[in-house]
Amino acid sequence: MSSYNAPFEIHVHGQVQLRADTSFEQLQEALKPLWKYAGARSLADGAASAYEEEPGIKFDAQEHLLQICWTVRGDEDFRQSLDEMCMSLNELAELGAAIEVTFYDADFDEEEEGEGAESRDDFVMLFVGPTPAAIMQVQRDLLVQDVVNMMERHFDGAELGGVVAEIDKLFSQRFDALVNSLEIGKPPRGPGSGGAGGSGHGGGGRRPRHLH
Repeated sequence: MSSYNAPFEIHVHGQVQLRADTSFEQLQEALKPLWKYAGARSLADGAASAYEEEPGIKFDAQEHLLQICWTVRGDEDFRQSLDEMCMSLNELAELGAAIEVTFYDADFDEEEEGEGAESRDDFVMLFVGPTPAAIMQVQRDLLVQDVVNMMERHFDGAELGGVVAEIDKLFSQRFDALVNSLEIGKPPRGPGSGGAGGSGHGGGGRRPRHLH
């Protein structure tokens, strides 16, 4: 879409370990929803971010690694492009990975924040991976990291083994439920391939941009 008067600046950030046999052509096709949304004709044409200081979209062929730190101007319809990208990246991913997406309200004046005005900022965590189990592993690791970081303010890390065990139990139950639902032909409940792990609107201060 045209970036003229776009209501959001949308930042996509993450890295995905790709299968060793992934070609540039396959990756270009998988990322087509992104570069096409930006008005480009190819991945090479659309890999640059709206901000020069950001690396943009990089493919390290030797390390089989996709790195994204890329901003595009757009609207809510960009979420559909993200869904399409995730479904395609699932086919190329070697491991599970998280992709952070932040929608910054382009019309919000930070000086108005003190007057009670709220931005339309939004944050979404997306997950990709070759299997639901790989995606759940990434979700589990991120949750453990967040919980431990928060609780270490009050407890020693050695005391938190029971908390981690309970988190593992919850994910085991979710995975078992997913397997059972697939076996009987019902759509799984819980996270699917490329699903969003959660989102939040900007009411408690704006999310800072990634610094490099």
